[in-house]
Parts: sequence; structure tokens; C-alpha cells
Amino acid sequence: MANVSRRQVLLGGGLALGSGLLPGVNLLRSAYGEEIARPDYMVRVCFNENPWGPSRVSLQAMADSFKYSNLYGGADRRAMMELMGRLNNVPADHISMGTGSGEILRTAGMLASMQDGSVVCADPTYHDLIRYAGNTGSEIIKVPVDENFNTDLNAMYKAIRRDTKCVYLVNPNNPIPSIIEKNELRDFVLEVSKDRMVFVDEAYYEFVDNPDYGTMMGLVRDGHKNIVVSRTASKIHGMAGLRVGFGFAHPELAKEINTRKTGAMSVLSLNAAYAAYQNDEFQKFTIRKNKESMAIVEAMHEELGHRYVKSNANFSFFETGHDIQEVYDAFLREGIIVGRAFPPMTKWLRISMAKPHEMEYFVQTYKKLYG
Repeated sequence: MANVSRRQVLLGGGLALGSGLLPGVNLLRSAYGEEIARPDYMVRVCFNENPWGPSRVSLQAMADSFKYSNLYGGADRRAMMELMGRLNNVPADHISMGTGSGEILRTAGMLASMQDGSVVCADPTYHDLIRYAGNTGSEIIKVPVDENFNTDLNAMYKAIRRDTKCVYLVNPNNPIPSIIEKNELRDFVLEVSKDRMVFVDEAYYEFVDNPDYGTMMGLVRDGHKNIVVSRTASKIHGMAGLRVGFGFAHPELAKEINTRKTGAMSVLSLNAAYAAYQNDEFQKFTIRKNKESMAIVEAMHEELGHRYVKSNANFSFFETGHDIQEVYDAFLREGIIVGRAFPPMTKWLRISMAKPHEMEYFVQTYKKLYG
């Protein structure tokens, strides 16, 4: 592992290596010897869910919508499309709505597989698009992240072949919560999209507080073809179970996606999302609480000397030194569900940010098991 610069540590471009950059663990109740009682429920730090959502306004919107459950949601879909268009400054014909961004991802994977060819992605990264493309005939070319666990754009560019139909990028990445520097990413997307689809998955973009980060929505707004940007209500809005997601693309590509989607959002989901995307206060609350929980976890990393990737999302990724299946089983016995293994990094653990008091219990449990 190469040395990591201070800039990379501070900006989340690579690993943080126990350098004392975070508040001390004496912020935790457990640091004073106060035992944190095991919750009477399973603590979920496994799926990058929002522990606070949906918001009260979204819950009320769903309650008000029950009486319309006998009706198809055409008018609600149009209203949602118009709202997303206004919020993102793009016309409605640039937008695809899916049952979660996963439907947009899988549809793009199917589009990439309609002709024989390949899909290029980082490794490790999120799996929906690449798994679906692989299952429907594409060859998947996985490009390892670089020595600092960043998406390696140079290596990905070299991996592109004449038959490559899609290049898939997740920014911030998942399970590694690193970002791609905005200018490098923009240049890469503009060049590569001349000949094939480039899909930029921005599921966690609302959580990023990093001057090196930039959304690629502007490229869609400027009319560039072959570029898809996806967003989701699952994370910042706490709607993972409601399945609400969006794709943004040139109208020609958006039409290709829309004609191949197989699902439709329910009236309840549409109204909950419509309320959520107008509720800035809940988004700010979620981000603030995420930072509180992250400070607790990263303080543990610093104290125990973990190698970890400075987070730009709502999850942490760190090296445990133990097989993750064993770690998973040990935490399950303590009432905590942690993330799965992400080969080839089978001793690195991804944990989502639960509520701060739940993260204190996680830290206490981790120290008991492995401290």
C-alpha cells in the first residue's frame, strides 16, 4: 500500500491511517466506562439505509394517499416528473422514474446487452447494473480500484474495447465511499460517451461534503448523448422499502430506458416522494445525524489504528483483519447485522450509519470482540 497524502486523507481520496484527525473517543459514553445496554431489536448497519426516514411529511402524504389506492397514478407520475425536472433544471422528457434506481440500473444493463459486447466497471463497486448485464449476455470487465482505493479512470479507459457498450461508474463508490475528482470524471465521461453509454450512479451524492466532488447532471442538462445519471430516494429520504428512483439522460436515451422498464411506482410511493423532495429540513437533519454517527465510528478507527477509507457517504469501510463472514456471525450474536463481504476485499467491513446511540453500541461491541 502506497503512502497516502494528507490531502487524500482530508478529502476522502484514499485511506485514513490512524492519524488523529478525528475527535477523541472520549465523546462516547462507553469511554467513561458506562455500559451501553443491548437494544431490544436488531441494529441494522448492513444495507446503507436511512435510520430516520421516511420523514413525517412523507408519512402523512402516504396516509392521505391510501384512499386513492384504487386508482392508477398517472397524474401523480406526471406531477413527480415535473417536480424532478424543476429541481434538477431538466425537461421532463430527460427523466425516467423507476421502482428504485435499481430498475433504471437493470434496464441500462439490459440495453447494454442487446448486442454482443462488454461492460466496464470498477472493482469492487455496486452490482445491480453489472450483474444484470452479465446475466443477459454481456462480458463484464472489472477494473481493480487503485492502491488508494479510488476508482482508476486511467485503467478503466485502457480496459475499454471496441465492443464495450457501457461504462458504469458509482460516485461516491459503494462499498468504498470514495469519490472521483470532478474534473477528471467530467473529461472521462465526455470522451468515453462519444461511442457508448456511460452510466453515473449518484445514489449517495446528497451526503457528499467535499470540494473535489461534482455531479454529472450538468452534462445531461447540456444535451450530451449516451450519458445517464441516476438518483434514489432510498438513502437521503429514507425510502428504501418504497422503491423510488430516477434516471436522467438525453431524451433519446431516456425513451430507450422508459420503453423497457417493467415496473411502476405505487400511488403511495409517488406521493411520499413528492412530499420528500420538497422537504429540505429532513434532508438537512439526516445529513447532520449521519455526521454525528460517522464521527463516532471514525473515532473508533483512529483509536484502534484501522485502515479505513474516509467516507463521502452514509457508510464506513475499514479493514478488520478478520474474515468478514466470521465478523458477520459474531455481530449477529450481539444483535447487530453488519454488511456482507465484498470480494476481493474479504477482510474489509462496510457498515451503514445507524442512529448515534446505536453506533455507540456498535463501537462497544466491536471493541469487546476485536479491540
